[in-house]
Amino acid sequence: MKALISWFGSWSMLAKHFLFLSLGTLVLLGGLGYINLREAEGLFRKQVVSDAQVIIDRTNLYMNAYLDNVQNILLLISTREDLLNVGMEKEASDVLRSYANMNRTLYKSLYLVGVDGHVISNSQTTFDIIGNPEIPKLLEKAKQTYGIFITEPYQSPISGKTVAFVLPIQSSSTESLKGIAVVEIDLVQLTNMIAQFMNTKNQTFAIITNKKNVVHSFDVGLPLSSYRLLPYHTSVYPPELDEGFVDQVSDLPVGASEINGPEGDLVAVKSGMNNLGWYFIAFYENSFFYQNIASLYRNFSTAGVFWIFLVLASTYMISRYITLPVRTLVAKMDRVRDMEVLHTIHATGNDEIGRLARSYNAMMERIHHLMQETKEAERRKKHFELKMLQSQIAPHFLYNTLACISSLAKQHKIYEVRETIKTLVGLLSFSFDKSTEFVTLADELEGLRMYAYIQKVRYGDKFTMEIDAAPATLSKTILKLTLQPLVENAIFHGLVPLKREGIIRIRAKCAKDKLIITIRDNGLGMSSEVLNSVFEERHKAPSKHRFTGIGIMNVHERIGLHFGTEYGLSIFSLPEIGTLIRIELPAMEHEHTEKNK
Repeated sequence: MKALISWFGSWSMLAKHFLFLSLGTLVLLGGLGYINLREAEGLFRKQVVSDAQVIIDRTNLYMNAYLDNVQNILLLISTREDLLNVGMEKEASDVLRSYANMNRTLYKSLYLVGVDGHVISNSQTTFDIIGNPEIPKLLEKAKQTYGIFITEPYQSPISGKTVAFVLPIQSSSTESLKGIAVVEIDLVQLTNMIAQFMNTKNQTFAIITNKKNVVHSFDVGLPLSSYRLLPYHTSVYPPELDEGFVDQVSDLPVGASEINGPEGDLVAVKSGMNNLGWYFIAFYENSFFYQNIASLYRNFSTAGVFWIFLVLASTYMISRYITLPVRTLVAKMDRVRDMEVLHTIHATGNDEIGRLARSYNAMMERIHHLMQETKEAERRKKHFELKMLQSQIAPHFLYNTLACISSLAKQHKIYEVRETIKTLVGLLSFSFDKSTEFVTLADELEGLRMYAYIQKVRYGDKFTMEIDAAPATLSKTILKLTLQPLVENAIFHGLVPLKREGIIRIRAKCAKDKLIITIRDNGLGMSSEVLNSVFEERHKAPSKHRFTGIGIMNVHERIGLHFGTEYGLSIFSLPEIGTLIRIELPAMEHEHTEKNK
């Protein structure tokens, strides 16, 4: 979690601002759109269900009126019990045919059935040929029933799928059952009349009895797509509704419910049972409720696109006028490590960012000026320190040298006296030359020879010095008085205490653009503790044996100051073995150094 927070914290202001606005927009528009669309869908669903309930109620009224009409026909037929008498067959058939012709859209077949099983139909010829196996069953049931009754749907050879309305006819003289009047209704016509306003692309209906039998008929005149919402078995003809679906629908409560259909969820609106004992159920495809609110989707989509455009425009303005200048300022501040180059920001605006940029430029100019003054003061300080050290010729060195000259004079060694004085004058002239701090390696070695000559006059054959410098190194640049303090340290601390003759070997060569000089002696050497203290000698008082106040640490710091910290001294020493000092300098020609200076 901490890593995630740290990673998010490293994002730029622009990225954070864009993420914040994007998420805010998503939550705001998404939540608002979801709430409004759900409310709109709910209102539309409520309205559709309410309209469906009204249609269902009106359909039930129509069905009840249908029942009343059938009952009236049956009652009219029952008043003509004489039609069941022998010899009245033709008149009975004509009466039934007249009733059937008057209500052709309602009734499919009409029958008068005597108690002996003799049947008279409005289509007598067709009946005599095809027959109807359901008629005897209806007669047997009528013998056990008083009053009109309605059958469950069945398949009639003459009427097709139908429902029969049956009324027993009592004899007026004997008050016994004389026969029955039967009306088989036209379920296809009934289904078509209801389908005109209930069967559309997104809605359909079903009529189911209280015994879970399907009443409505399959109309071959309608395309199969009209029946796609309900699970019809098309492997049989006519297609039939799935029994499991019928059971599920029959168990639904009165009102609106949701049920699974073959092509998605359906909303089922179920009516109460009408006078026929039937339930009317209207089915609506669930997606239908969203189709009519597509305009709301488009409105929210348009608002979302417009808002995203505003977010992008706002982000661009922030990037252009705030983030980019701030990032530029940060990039410039990251480069402040190099104060040799003045890093400024181009500022044109008069807002807070512009004022910040101008303040930064003014601050950088002041810092740069102060840094230049500090560096110049440091450089002058180092220069004056060197001049002071160069001018502080140790009194003991002059005293000892003059004492040696006096001793030589008493011995009448005129040549040695002359050479010693000449060497001393040359050494002092070389040391006090204030024209430059840089000399060639050849000049530095010449000054070193003069110093070594004076020390040999004093100590005799206590040591010898060997110099092996490659010719290419003699013209290279070196700081004045770099080698003399190191050789001086080797003589007084390494060789003089010996009871034998010591050797100092000086080597110089060029390797990989570097001038490498080694000073090696076979003197007393140093332990690791003493070696570690060598670089602290700048804090101690100079030795009385020194020619100047320049020590090993001074030499190392001077080299780092003028050439860089990658150059300087490396010292290796072992007790009773000797000491090796390695000096690394840039291999620069003396003329080039003078021009740079």
